[in-house]
Amino acid sequence: MKKIGLMITVVLLQIACNTTNKEDKALAKNQNTTKEIEQKEVKPTIEYGFLIDDYEIVRDTIRSGDTFGEILNRHGVSHATVLEIANNHKDKFDVRKIREGRPYAILRTKEEEATTRAFIYEKDKVEFTVIDFQEELKVHNKKKPVTIKEHEASGVITSSLAKTMQDQNLSPLMTDRLSNIYAWTVNFFKLQKGDKFKVVYTQKYINDTIPVGLGEIKAAIFEHGGKPLYSFNFASEESKDIYDFFDEEANNLRRAFLKAPVQYSRISSRYNLNRRIAYYGNKVRPHLGTDFAAPIGTPILATADGVVSESAMRGGNGNYVKIRHNSTYETQYLHMKSRNVKVGEYVRQGDVIGWVGMTGNTSGPHVCYRFWKNGKQVDPFMQDLPASEPLEEKYHEEYFAFIQPLKEKLDNIQYN
Repeated sequence: MKKIGLMITVVLLQIACNTTNKEDKALAKNQNTTKEIEQKEVKPTIEYGFLIDDYEIVRDTIRSGDTFGEILNRHGVSHATVLEIANNHKDKFDVRKIREGRPYAILRTKEEEATTRAFIYEKDKVEFTVIDFQEELKVHNKKKPVTIKEHEASGVITSSLAKTMQDQNLSPLMTDRLSNIYAWTVNFFKLQKGDKFKVVYTQKYINDTIPVGLGEIKAAIFEHGGKPLYSFNFASEESKDIYDFFDEEANNLRRAFLKAPVQYSRISSRYNLNRRIAYYGNKVRPHLGTDFAAPIGTPILATADGVVSESAMRGGNGNYVKIRHNSTYETQYLHMKSRNVKVGEYVRQGDVIGWVGMTGNTSGPHVCYRFWKNGKQVDPFMQDLPASEPLEEKYHEEYFAFIQPLKEKLDNIQYN
């Protein structure tokens, strides 16, 4: 009898334990379900500063022939209100400057007889204008929150820098930025197959996922003809005047002269003292300039700071400009379509001094770039041109501490 009683007790305890376990599991399941419901709870949608869930939203784009007044009239906004916006708020929103293809949104109430509460016009991916009709008419210019993320990229050139950037899905602006950074040290008309680059840069995003523009180039290395050229974007905390690109030894990347007076061109004829032309009986006719072929109207840039010594239309030169940079160097720019500077005018490096044309003796649109050193015309690509001043020694400690982690990043990037 004792054995039977003991067995009954054990069975009852097992049943009790199983029941408790089932209850615990059910309770845990209910708790997990509650957590899942809490996690799946829909968050309110806020856009343009409005709780969008409270409105009916109409999204569209400006179409050919659309006017601001017509768009608002279609959504029940009176002519009087449109006139008030056009006349009294043009400092914040010029109704005449809405552009075809730009997105806009209309916020309307969810009532049976809906009324327009707001008009939002997107100027670009970041900036937008809000016209709020809810209480009194208000116009605000706002920006979407932008986050900045750091990225790394690299590439090996097979044909051109722009093509390599495209193959790497990099912004076309990256080509411009690198071209500008290395304009004084790399001849982009003589890039070689196998030249390569690495770059540390920032990208702007909205909602952390939508790219809205290239940020800054923080550091780069461009290997041209087997020679690596570092560049670091340095802004001193001690002096607001110190902001430029320097190499790993604190030398300024800028030189006294740009490598070329036009961007995205090609050299169609080089400086050549022994050039022979069949048209002249194969006689030697020296070419004392470097011709850069480019479409008519392409901006021509001053390759260095200086004072305009000549600006005229004359004979075979056509429209031309000559600039004296100092007691040693002068440059001249021939065959312009038109000139943009006058004699005695001071120009800065990169200023537009004219536009490519076909005036004078020329068979196609180009600028003939001539370069004088001590009164003698020379080949600019054969000159050891002076560099800008290096970073002052008093900033060296700050600079080298700044570039150390950036240089390590560059050195560790693998070429794609």
